Amino acid sequence: MASPEKDEPPYAERYAVPEATARLVDLTLGSGRRVVAAGTTVVRALETAAAGGLVTASEGWTTHVVTPATGVRAVTGLITGLHEPRSSHLMMLTAIAGERPLRAAYEAALRERYLWHEFGDAHLILRT
Repeated sequence: MASPEKDEPPYAERYAVPEATARLVDLTLGSGRRVVAAGTTVVRALETAAAGGLVTASEGWTTHVVTPATGVRAVTGLITGLHEPRSSHLMMLTAIAGERPLRAAYEAALRERYLWHEFGDAHLILRT
């Protein structure tokens, strides 16, 4: 999910969620287990495919933006890099983790001099 500058929406992205993936996500969530996405593009694809509540097989282009206001339905965690303040990426992370836990994680990352974005460190974000 690329966001060219802070406060700008992400670009539209091509995505595909196959039937087998949709079924596994729904079964996993239905059994109370976690669905952890590898990257923001995966979150965006699954959330687009979950527009009706359950994840359904779909493909195309998405302009969906995951924010705290829209929330998440299909993922309970995310592995991603550290993203810039006021970016659409950071809004997505906040939607998953919540503002307080995410702020604490970012403060720790700054103290420890973690690297940012594409060439930086990755972290696991879980919904509590």
